[in-house]
Amino acid sequence: MTTVTQQTIDRVLVATINHAPVNALNQAARQGLKDALEAFENDRSLVALVVTGSERFFSAGADITEFTRPAQPPSIASLIETIEQCDRPVIAAISGRALGGGLELALGCHLRVGTASSRYALPESKLGLLPAVGGTQRLPRLIGPVEALKAICSGEEIPAKRALELGLIDQIAQGELIPAAVALGKSSQTVPSRANAPITLSAQEREAFDQEAARLLKRHRGQEAIDACVQAVRAAVDGPLEVGLALERELFAKLQEGAQSQAMRHVFFAERRVGKLPASTQADFEPAATVAIVGGGMMGRGIAMSLLDAGLNVTLIDVDETAAGKAVQGVAGQYQRAIDKGTLTEEEKTARMQRLTTAVDIAAVAPADVVIEAVFESMAVKKDIFQQLGRHARPGAVLASNTSTLDLNEIAAASGRPADVVGMHFFSPAHIMRLVEVIRGEKTSLSTLAQALDLTRRMKKIGVVVGVCDGFVGNRMIGKRSQQVDRLLLDGALPRPIDDALTRFGFPMGPLAVNDMAGLDVAQNVRQSRGQVFPVADAICALGRYGQKTQAGYYRYEPGSRKPVDDPEITALIEKVSEQQGVQRRELSEEEILDRTLLPVINEGFRLLEEGMACHADDIDVTLIHGYGWPRSTGGPMFYAEQMGLKTLCAKMEKLAAELGDPAFEPAHLLRALADEGLSVHALSRRDLPA
Repeated sequence: MTTVTQQTIDRVLVATINHAPVNALNQAARQGLKDALEAFENDRSLVALVVTGSERFFSAGADITEFTRPAQPPSIASLIETIEQCDRPVIAAISGRALGGGLELALGCHLRVGTASSRYALPESKLGLLPAVGGTQRLPRLIGPVEALKAICSGEEIPAKRALELGLIDQIAQGELIPAAVALGKSSQTVPSRANAPITLSAQEREAFDQEAARLLKRHRGQEAIDACVQAVRAAVDGPLEVGLALERELFAKLQEGAQSQAMRHVFFAERRVGKLPASTQADFEPAATVAIVGGGMMGRGIAMSLLDAGLNVTLIDVDETAAGKAVQGVAGQYQRAIDKGTLTEEEKTARMQRLTTAVDIAAVAPADVVIEAVFESMAVKKDIFQQLGRHARPGAVLASNTSTLDLNEIAAASGRPADVVGMHFFSPAHIMRLVEVIRGEKTSLSTLAQALDLTRRMKKIGVVVGVCDGFVGNRMIGKRSQQVDRLLLDGALPRPIDDALTRFGFPMGPLAVNDMAGLDVAQNVRQSRGQVFPVADAICALGRYGQKTQAGYYRYEPGSRKPVDDPEITALIEKVSEQQGVQRRELSEEEILDRTLLPVINEGFRLLEEGMACHADDIDVTLIHGYGWPRSTGGPMFYAEQMGLKTLCAKMEKLAAELGDPAFEPAHLLRALADEGLSVHALSRRDLPA
């Protein structure tokens, strides 16, 4: 198929990009658009040109695989320049998504018409980059610099209704898109692009822009791409288009060569590599149409929403009608909030709620293709539920547990049909968080595993296959940090310096603030079940300080506030516990805090690979980024280790192991072997499946 096709409709030339699956603007697509522009220029009988794409994608922008190859003409920038010079209207007709360079191409057109379901984004900041072909210059001129800066720095998609309100698009087609775009072209006079106009701000508007820029820089401290985006949009505010475009190109080139963008591009591809069964282990299965969820708490509701969003029928089972009704109200409330934000329509909410039913008898799972247990983390409770599921679920139905730490093999055995049992560890809030640890038990069949992964993909989540061990991949790794944090407090650190070190590294929150938010009693219960002793954490819990819920934990909280306040009582308590433990407190540098909190986590990743609990280093990177806030700008723990250098990592760990006498710092055998041989952990072959 021709990459860009041309047809004439009532004196309007329609150029359609046909480059599956996302209409990336590779060299062939760019040449096809250039040919269409030349045909338009050469035929004066044509009154307008419409550029469009497929139903799902107008265009996802530049082909990222071309980033490492010499640029081939024509460039997207040259196409936009040609469009802006046209003396007859060029209209972007957008069905589906216009992303990155695709949106920048649309910004260069004179007019933009979308559909009710179309969405728009400049997501380059998620790759450690900034829009490279005028997005930072033309978007502020269309929708104002404050809204443009928010959109560019977040990289999030803007729904059609909001895009129309902002002035990003000029019209939402009421009927078929192409006839609407053709009619718009025929009725329009030559329209100069507003994206070229100078920006004039009042003193109040400039102050608002400066405040938003400062807020974003603070929120994304240390992220080079965000700093560059702010610089580029500021150039759009302060000067002519040509100057801003030159700065944009300069900043993009610098970011592209930088370590942060390399790391974030690694994550982009890693996200697309994980969760796929090797060809040698493919299994046949029928995609699920109906799912039952046992448990209507916050986790069950979030899972239900993800399934409803994916178009499935859901039965939510809870202990009684009151609990079930409360769960439905919770789902409806979340959807209403999405409507209020403009990310969902009333019609979409109605359609989804119609696919949700409730029950109070676990026998209601009988028709379901997949059953997901989402009750609290108790082995006794989960085994009881799976005994019942084994009796009531239809033969061949997938039985999934949302356990985050418990032995899936023990749960599976209780069902009497362990081949049908798989773990699906969702992360809270489940309707927002994308990660799912898909846990393969000793007897989980390939078809069961494949069904779980397929369901995960349909929910637009990232499924990572892991084996059965204590804490699986994510909790097992992050647990090593928890142990070190308590020891750092004993050795001389206080909560604020630890949290500040981790947030400066790039985590959204420090570990102690996170613990306060989650509830210190929750972590204490887990420790007690494992026979672990954390002297400082245990002493804080003994005072009834469980975090935000009690207005006191590692920090103090004012009534109605979630802002952590340093508490002298905690300082005194920590010093007292250190004395009781016979520890001589000393001043700890930020470098030591980082090494002691990060390196054992990385080391545990190598151990997981050794044991076959993780299939590949990519899986570990994606799990820690999406489930535990590991900064995307570092590429994840395993990529960060390679950027540091495995020999350097080993040397640091050996030094700490000797100084602290802590086996957590003894380099894993795999880490030491790779360091000695100068090999890459990411270059290791992907294991077919965890052992």
